[in-house]
Amino acid sequence: SNEEERLWGIVNANPADFNSWTQLIQETEKLVPFVSSFLFQDDIVKFRQCYDTFLAEFPLCYGYWKKYADHENRLATPEKTIEVYERAVKAVTHSVDIWVHYCSFVSAAKPEDPEALRRLFERGLSHVGTDYLAHQLWDKYIDFEYSHSNWVGITQLYTRILQIALQALDRYFSHFKELANNRPIAELKGPEDSAEADNTVPEQIDKAGADETAEAPKDPEVERFIRRREELYKSTKEWDAKVREYETAIRRPYFHVKPLDDLQLLNWHRYLDFLEKEGDFDKIVKAYERCVIACANYPEYWIRYIHTMEAKSRSEIADDALDRALHIFVKRRPEIHIYAARFKERREDAAGARKEYSVLSSEIAPGLLEVISKHANFEKRQGNIDGACAIYESALEVEKAKEESRVLSFLYIQYIRFLSEVRTSDAFLSDSILALALEKLPNSKVILEAAIHFETLSPEKDIPKLEAIIERAILSSGSDAALQSSDREEISSLFLEFLDSYGTVEDCKRAELRHRQAFLYSRSSDSKKRSSLDSAVSDRSKLVKTGSNAVAGYTNGQAQWSYQNWQQPQQQWNQAYPVRTFWFQCHASYKS
Repeated sequence: SNEEERLWGIVNANPADFNSWTQLIQETEKLVPFVSSFLFQDDIVKFRQCYDTFLAEFPLCYGYWKKYADHENRLATPEKTIEVYERAVKAVTHSVDIWVHYCSFVSAAKPEDPEALRRLFERGLSHVGTDYLAHQLWDKYIDFEYSHSNWVGITQLYTRILQIALQALDRYFSHFKELANNRPIAELKGPEDSAEADNTVPEQIDKAGADETAEAPKDPEVERFIRRREELYKSTKEWDAKVREYETAIRRPYFHVKPLDDLQLLNWHRYLDFLEKEGDFDKIVKAYERCVIACANYPEYWIRYIHTMEAKSRSEIADDALDRALHIFVKRRPEIHIYAARFKERREDAAGARKEYSVLSSEIAPGLLEVISKHANFEKRQGNIDGACAIYESALEVEKAKEESRVLSFLYIQYIRFLSEVRTSDAFLSDSILALALEKLPNSKVILEAAIHFETLSPEKDIPKLEAIIERAILSSGSDAALQSSDREEISSLFLEFLDSYGTVEDCKRAELRHRQAFLYSRSSDSKKRSSLDSAVSDRSKLVKTGSNAVAGYTNGQAQWSYQNWQQPQQQWNQAYPVRTFWFQCHASYKS
C-alpha cells in the first residue's frame, strides 16, 4: 500500500525511528489474516521482511518476537515457529518472558515429546532461572511435571527453587510443605533423600522431632524431609534480605526505547557495586546481562560490563559484550566506538583501533572534536606524527569549507597545542597556524584568548605583534563581524593582565589608556544619559552610581581568565561523553 511505502521510506532513512516501525508493522499485519502458505506468497515475504528488519534493529523487544511467532504458527508449520523462537532466545537470552512463551508453545505443539520440553525448560532456567522474577518459568515447569505426576521431579524443582532468591520464594516454600504433607513420602523422595536417610541415626530423628512445638505427632521422616529444605529456604532468605532493596527498585526490567529515570539508572549501578563487592562471579554476570536489557541504550553500562569482565580475566565475555554493544545496541553512539578503539589499542590491535576511528570520523560523528583529538593522539602513540597532523589538517579543511563552523576556532587551538607538544623544535609552525587562525577568524574571542595564552608560554614575548592583534579586535566595533562589547572588554582586560606580568610600564600605560577610552568612558557617558531621565535622583546619587558602575566594570574586566572556563561549543553529541572544557581538561592522553 501507499502507506507501507511511505513508512518504509521513513525507517530506511532512520532505522532508529521506533514509532514509525510499529506503525509499519501494524500496516503490514493487516495482510496476515487473509494469507496462507499457498496464496499471496509476496505478502508473506513482505510480512517476514518487516519483522526481520525491525527485530534486527530492536532485538530485545520480546513482545514482537512473540507476535512474529504467533503469525508464523498460523501461516506455516510448528517448525517454522520454533525457528522464530530460537532466534528470539538467541537475541534476548536473558528474558524470562520469551522463555515462558517458547515453552508454552512447545508444550501445546508437541505434547507427545515431554523430554524435549524438559530439555527446553532446563535451557531456559540455565539462563534466567535465578532472575528475581523467574517464577513464571518455574511455575510452568512445575505445572508440566504435575501434569505428568512426576512427584520426584516436582520435589527436585522445589529443592532448587528454595536456593534462589526469587520474589515468590515464600509461596514456593509454602507449596512445598503442602505437597510434602499431602503426598506419600515415598513418592517424593529422590536418590539424594534416600542416601541421607541411610546416614541418619534414629536418635537424631527423635530428638529433632522433640524440638518442634507441641503439635500433634507427625511422621519424623516427613519432618526431616521438610526440615532439610527449610534450612535451604532460611539461608536463601538471608540473601534475599540483602538484595530485595535493589530488586524492588527495578521498575522496568525489560527493554524499551523510552529513557529510564535517574533513580533506576542509579539503582543498577548500586546493585552492581554491591554484587561486585560480594564477589560471586555467576551472580555478577547474570546481573550485568539483566542490566544491559533494561539499560541497553546506555553505553556506560556496556562499558562497565566489558571493563569488569576484562578485569576478571574473562576476555571471552568482554569481547562478546563489546561486539553486541558495537554492532547492535549502541552502534550509533560515539562513546562506545571511542571505548572500542582504546580497548583494541590496549590489546595492541592498532588496525582495529584505527578502523574504529575511521568509522567515527566518516559515519558516526564526523567533525566531533573529541574524536579528532583522540584519533590524533592515538596516531601519536603509534609514532605516526605526520599521520596525526594530517588528521587535524584534514578536519580544518572540512570546517573551513563550511559557511559557518562552530568548532573551527577550537580546532585551530587544539592543533596549535598539539604541535607545541610534538614539534617542540619548530615554534614557527605553531606560530604560522595561529596566524592563519587569526586571519581566518580575526574576531574570534576564543582565538584571541588563545593568542594571549600562547604568548605567555613563549620564551621571547613579541608584545608589539600581540598588541596590534588585540588593538584591532577591541577597536573594531563598527564591523558586523566584530566582537560584542562585553567580549572586547574581557579581551582588553586579559591583555592588561598579560602586560602587567610581561610588559614595560609604558606598555601598561598605553593599554590602560586604550581600555579606559574604549570601555570606561563610554560606560560613564551611557550612565549619565540614563540618569538624566530620572529627575528624582539626587546629583550625589548619580555620582555614586556612575562611579560604582565604572569601578565595577573595571574590576569585572580584570577578572581572572581561566581556560577551565573556556567552554567548547555543544556539538551533535552531548550525552555520556560531555564536551569538555578546552585547555587543561580536554583530551588528556589515555592511560590504560
